[in-house]
Amino acid sequence: MKKLLTMASLLVVASLMLTACGGGGSTATDLLGAIKERGYILISTDPNYEPQSFLNTEGSRPSDTKCPSDALTTAEMQGFDVDVAIAVGDALGVETCFATPGWDTLTAGNWADKWDMSVGSMTITTDRQKVLDFSVPYYYTPAVVAVLADSEYQTLEDLAGQAICAGVSTTYESWLNGADIGLPASSIYAKPPSGITVVPLESDQECAQALAAGRTDFAAYSTSATVVNANIAAGISVRQLGSAVYSEDLAAAFDKSSTLPTASLIAEVNKIFEKMHGDGTLTAISTKWFSEDLTQAPK
Repeated sequence: MKKLLTMASLLVVASLMLTACGGGGSTATDLLGAIKERGYILISTDPNYEPQSFLNTEGSRPSDTKCPSDALTTAEMQGFDVDVAIAVGDALGVETCFATPGWDTLTAGNWADKWDMSVGSMTITTDRQKVLDFSVPYYYTPAVVAVLADSEYQTLEDLAGQAICAGVSTTYESWLNGADIGLPASSIYAKPPSGITVVPLESDQECAQALAAGRTDFAAYSTSATVVNANIAAGISVRQLGSAVYSEDLAAAFDKSSTLPTASLIAEVNKIFEKMHGDGTLTAISTKWFSEDLTQAPK
């Protein structure tokens, strides 16, 4: 009798563990199988990173969505990364849903199975590769420094001794701090100005918004050229200062600590991106959001 009770207890514990992991009744042996079984893929991205990814305030959540209640649907998000993520879901034959964790949480890895992958313009770096796996790059962007349009600063060197803003845990913050950002030497074109102070905010997009709102504790911000162009298009009075400071290879990311194996999902996403590169789909999405093709590796 004691043995039967022990076996029953073990079965109950196993059942609870499966339920806690979202795997109740699942027969999937890897993450790709689990995604196809449930009918949706949960992709993390940034809700305030226009034009890469931002909220669609006019969108309405579909009544028949499979997305979890705390996730956003494709109708509620928009942008370049969003369109790329949707294309991944479509190719896999599942609905695309979005999680919006903080960038520092995302780059730290150990996601506890809260989302399946990231499509959020993440630069491949050696430090991030310690906790994350990456797909092949799906596009490339120049990193730049920007200032207010009427600023006295004309060159990068003019910012020596000033405070510069960057998104927390971004390569922009690392570059400003003079840290090794884990990129090939050929991809880095300039050193940060000397004697600067770095002001980190939740995202580099917030740097531009704060500067435009009259914040005066920093004189410039570092971000992607695509963000600066979007800031200008949105009526924010800023300008790029000089040329690019480095080039970023941007890819989808996967958590090395995922409970279910991710190798098959990574391989499938690589195939999807390679096909999208080959048939012009990525070029079309890039042109739609950036008015230029950023999907070709810099020469």
